[in-house]
Amino acid sequence: MPRTAQRHDRISLRLSLRSKRKLERAAAYSDKTLTDFVVDIALEKADAVVRAHEVIRLTEPEWERFQRLLLDPPGFNKRLRTAFARHAGTVRR
Repeated sequence: MPRTAQRHDRISLRLSLRSKRKLERAAAYSDKTLTDFVVDIALEKADAVVRAHEVIRLTEPEWERFQRLLLDPPGFNKRLRTAFARHAGTVRR
């Protein structure tokens, strides 16, 4: 079934005839246009890649430690104080 959403941007692909035919067959089996099929599959893959790089997954003990550190952060140690001092000396406001 064709989509009703307006599309304004374009991308161009170069592929072998064999690859194109395979995509066309898969789109037909999925009852989609070639464009809809390729866009849907590409967006699914893009979602997975973005999620893998931008979503942090924590185990229950890690989550509990994270919450504890947010609610009761540790004090500044010497290395952090040094880093803040170095930063203040190099950054202009």
